[in-house]
Amino acid sequence: MKELSLNILDIAGNSVKAGATRAEVLIVETDDTLSLIFKDNGCGMTKQQVENVTDPFFTTRTTRNVGLGIPFLKLAAEQTGGSFSIESATKEESPENHGTTTTAVFFKNSIDFTPLGDVISTVTTLIQGSPHIDWRFSHTYGEKEVCIDTAEIRSVLGDDVPLDSYEVIEWIKSSLEEEYDSFYK
Repeated sequence: MKELSLNILDIAGNSVKAGATRAEVLIVETDDTLSLIFKDNGCGMTKQQVENVTDPFFTTRTTRNVGLGIPFLKLAAEQTGGSFSIESATKEESPENHGTTTTAVFFKNSIDFTPLGDVISTVTTLIQGSPHIDWRFSHTYGEKEVCIDTAEIRSVLGDDVPLDSYEVIEWIKSSLEEEYDSFYK
């Protein structure tokens, strides 16, 4: 993919398909690395699924027999000299603490490092497309942080204002833009 933000959109979409009610997209950046961490409380995966999830010819989809999102993310991270890991527990294995955590670490100085891209559009698309999920997005770099949590927004707005309304999405977008304006300075 041309931008990591497209990988974020694809991998976070797995949380939606897994029936998550809470999903986190975390970007942890240092001078040398950028880590993408995805956490959800979805249905989780069996040990066999975790072992096979990086195989492009393994998928739980019924519409086609390939799944490329996770293999592409793993490849992109490893091409920079980075790493990839995935941990998961099913509802049956862990009724109180089920879900999946996926971590990809990239070395930013590698010629193969893919730019982050338009994260703001990615985050607003995730919220607008699945407003019933409590999304938490955080991008940290040293002491700086850009963060948005729809559970907090929902608690302020109440249940009468849908998160996917134009006004709320525009507010989220402008809030993220304002936070990012001072992020890299």
